[in-house]
Amino acid sequence: MKSTSLLIEHLTYDKAAAEVLTETDASGQNKHMYMKGIFIEGSLRNQNGRVYPTHEIRKAVDQIKEQIRKNNSVLGECDHPQELQIHLDRVSHKITDMWMDGNNGMGKLQILPTPLGNIIKTLLESGVKLGVSSRGSGNVDDSGQVSEFDMLTVDVVANPSAPNAYPKPVYEQLMNRRHGYRTLDLAESIKQDPRAQKHLQKALLTWIDDLKL
Repeated sequence: MKSTSLLIEHLTYDKAAAEVLTETDASGQNKHMYMKGIFIEGSLRNQNGRVYPTHEIRKAVDQIKEQIRKNNSVLGECDHPQELQIHLDRVSHKITDMWMDGNNGMGKLQILPTPLGNIIKTLLESGVKLGVSSRGSGNVDDSGQVSEFDMLTVDVVANPSAPNAYPKPVYEQLMNRRHGYRTLDLAESIKQDPRAQKHLQKALLTWIDDLKL
């Protein structure tokens, strides 16, 4: 028996997007931050009990690559909702490339200068380790085999060291903090006022310390 499901797969930071890069564009003026590594693992049973055959991952990777080739932005979010929809107010990055390496789908994503993208950038610059979570749909049979897999995107998540200790959404934790909205406003202002950087970093470091990541 098969059932069509929302499929969300976390990868902890020791496997996923383990490499953080800073690159300068062709003009030499603008620096961009990237995360690069495994986006989804194939041909093994993951912690959710699902198995993604390599051919399903290869098909999903090809679909993402085709979207990128057509200049369609493949956007991702800071943490992820439990639905197949991209929320523009939560966008933090875009996928710039995907490819196969053995059974795994590899990828590279660029952190965008959005409010939540700036939060991720500051977390990474402060030494916080982050992971990724693929989001898509597909059929899962009784043995956990996935078929007709359609990948929507890959989100950036704060993954715990214990595989079953799922974190609360980063965005919700920020908004629930006493100065959460103030911090988000600072993240927005950083695009126009470089002097706000030091205030944003101080606020986020205090928040990171509270989270005890």
